[in-house]
Amino acid sequence: MRLNSTLVERTLSQFQAQAIPDNHPSIPELNRTFGDHTFFIDADGLHIVEPAMPADDGHEAGQVVRVASWQDANRTSLVAHPPEPTDVLVELSGDGSMPKH
Repeated sequence: MRLNSTLVERTLSQFQAQAIPDNHPSIPELNRTFGDHTFFIDADGLHIVEPAMPADDGHEAGQVVRVASWQDANRTSLVAHPPEPTDVLVELSGDGSMPKH
């Protein structure tokens, strides 16, 4: 799913990564490969956020999903693989206004 700037900041406050800007030259290829998402990169690889079940208190959450991993220790290229849900859940909203993907 694509996140607005507020949700990107909220995600980054809970997940140690960098957001890839929408104007980055790799975004068209990433969108062709993985769909229209906001992409995050960290020491483990390339991630997206997918909707998760709302918490009991009504807060919307997102599941961080790894879609590509670093090919080598130098982190010079990524290798795509089937989506791998991580154990990272991020709180996206407290009012049920999570964007649709």
